[in-house]
Amino acid sequence: MSAIEVEAKSVDEAIQLACERLSLPADQLNIEVVSHGSAGIFGIGTRKAKILASPKRTPQTTDDAPLTEAKAILETILSHISIPATVQASWEDEQIKLNVSTNGSGLLIGKRGQTLQSIQFIVNKIFNRQSPRKAHIIIDTENYRDRRRQALTEIALDLASRAKKSGKPAISAPLSAYDRRIIHLALKEDHELRTKSKGEGTLRKVMVLPLKKGTDWEKNSGEDLDDGE
Repeated sequence: MSAIEVEAKSVDEAIQLACERLSLPADQLNIEVVSHGSAGIFGIGTRKAKILASPKRTPQTTDDAPLTEAKAILETILSHISIPATVQASWEDEQIKLNVSTNGSGLLIGKRGQTLQSIQFIVNKIFNRQSPRKAHIIIDTENYRDRRRQALTEIALDLASRAKKSGKPAISAPLSAYDRRIIHLALKEDHELRTKSKGEGTLRKVMVLPLKKGTDWEKNSGEDLDDGE
C-alpha cells in the first residue's frame, strides 16, 4: 500500500488521523514527518504539520493461519448482525482480503459503503490486537470497492470539469475519508487544479479549486492539502 499524506494542527494529531484512516495502531505504521508545522506570527503564515504514513510491510507469506483467524473474526461479526454469508480469505499485495458472498450485500455495504468500512475497521482492530502476525485487512463484497472507486473517479472528473469551466471552486457532497482519498488521488496529476478538504466530521467534503494566477488559492497552492485523502 502506498503512503497517505496527512495534515493536522500537530504531528501527534496527524498520526492519530493516519491510524484511523488505515485502521492500524501507530506502532504498525511507517511514519515520515514532512513538516512539523508552524504557528506563524499573530496567526499569519500558519502551516499545518504534515506526515506520510503507510502500513509496515510484512514478508509475503503462504501461511493460512492469519487467513483463518481473520475469516473467523468477520464470520462472527456477520453472525451477530444476521447476515447469511460465505467468506473467502486470501493474501493480496501482502494484505489479507476477505471477500463476502451474500444476498444481503446492500445491508452489508450500507450508505456509501459506511457499514462495510466500519466492519473493516473493527475486524482490523480485533485481528491486530490478538494475532501475533500483524496485517492490514480489506473487506469487499460484490466487487463493491472497484465499483465505488470507478464512480468516485467519475465524480472527481466532473468536479474538475466544473471548476475549470466556471473558474470557481467545485465542491462535492459529504464523503467519508476513504472516498475523499480516491477523489484526491484521481486529480493528483492535474496541474490545473488543487484539491483540499472542507468541513468537519461526517460533513467533510472535497473542494476542487482551479489554479489561476493572482487568485488566493493559487498563491497558497500546496500549503493546505487535504489530510491524505
